[in-house]
Amino acid sequence: MTSSTSVSNPETLLPTGFDQAAFEAFLETRDEPGWVTDQRRKAFAVFQTKLSDDLDPEEWKRVELRAFKSHQFGIRAGSSVNSGFTTLLEDKATFGGSVVQVDGTCKTSTLDAQLAKKGVLFGDLADLVREHRDVIEPHLMTRGVQTDRDRFSAWHGAFWTGGTVLYVPRNVSIDEPLYSLIGLAQQGAADLSHTLVIMEEGSSATLLEETSSLTPTVAGLHIGAIELLVGRGAHLRFVQLQNWNENTWHFAHQCGRVAANGSLQWTVGGLGARLAHIHQDVHLDGKGASGEVNGVTFATGKQILSYYTQQTHHAENTHSDLLYKDVLQDRARVVWRGMIRVEHAAQKTDGYQRNDSLILTPTARVDAIPGLEIEADDVRCTHGATAGRVDAEQVFYAMSRGINKSEAMHMIVEGFFHRVYDRIPVEVVRETLSHAVEQKLGLGRTT
Repeated sequence: MTSSTSVSNPETLLPTGFDQAAFEAFLETRDEPGWVTDQRRKAFAVFQTKLSDDLDPEEWKRVELRAFKSHQFGIRAGSSVNSGFTTLLEDKATFGGSVVQVDGTCKTSTLDAQLAKKGVLFGDLADLVREHRDVIEPHLMTRGVQTDRDRFSAWHGAFWTGGTVLYVPRNVSIDEPLYSLIGLAQQGAADLSHTLVIMEEGSSATLLEETSSLTPTVAGLHIGAIELLVGRGAHLRFVQLQNWNENTWHFAHQCGRVAANGSLQWTVGGLGARLAHIHQDVHLDGKGASGEVNGVTFATGKQILSYYTQQTHHAENTHSDLLYKDVLQDRARVVWRGMIRVEHAAQKTDGYQRNDSLILTPTARVDAIPGLEIEADDVRCTHGATAGRVDAEQVFYAMSRGINKSEAMHMIVEGFFHRVYDRIPVEVVRETLSHAVEQKLGLGRTT
């Protein structure tokens, strides 16, 4: 048996844009406790200030924003759309619970009754800030995503529209994965959903999250945030598959914090969006903490996919391991800027980062820039980046054995991604990424 809720709010049209009038109209639609409203107002004040500040050139100088017009988008308070999304994961496994958000409004929320009895919380952030303040308030944008970092984090802090919360109490293990879908359905809709995961000491869980657009043509905006807070000795597997259509702008701040002897395995799939820029931080806060980040991106057409990743070691005997693999074709572009930072107290750190890119057409472009900032003197840190084109001899070899060119390219791309696939222990995720690659190449199944 599962506990569930289903929400179907009538659509309310709010002003487009995100100025003072739009902010006040947005607040009028929210039924929230005072501490949330106060937090929003502080973030909005920062947002107004940050609009006139330049973005960090180290992070943003390779990301072209001139075509982005924020006034064309607005928040929809309620949506009549409940289903019809093409998803990668939703029907591929049995889940212990699920949350579905459309245009910033929670449509369904379910959780296995046995997990609920153990104290697990899994549901809509907009509901849980009212019902479980004691759990949410100490963690919501306090230790992970900081609303004063830049205009996008402040924007999110002021206008977040709901999202998914997972709270796992001390020493509770969740065997079946949990699932979250974030969807955009209406033309010009903006989604500012927030994912907050709180893992208490000794707990374990797997959360699979994906994004999807209702149609291939609807234009949308996503300004999201993810906070993954892993307690002492806790273990979290988190997967986020970004599969917006190619008319969606996607900006996100994402942060993981890992306490002593905890572990975070974070898998990222970047498939959709017109332009995507993700700021991804992993902080290893306690002795023996570990973080593994796996990234698979495939950019086609005129897509721009940009990642700014940071692995920060705050304590001794911590381990980080980041591997991103990118495939590009047509006039697509991928930007990756990675940094490992080791603080003075983080002796005996082991840090690794690598980005490899496979370019299928001469008009595609990749910029990969790894970096190290090391203040400790007893560490082992390695970084690197490679980029290359498909070997014509490999294609010829396959074709000489009766394989057509498209299938040969698919084999080469699958082989290129294989090292990342091998690092992902969740079988349904490996299979889903493989099928998504087929679709991007115009091959194989469409479901």
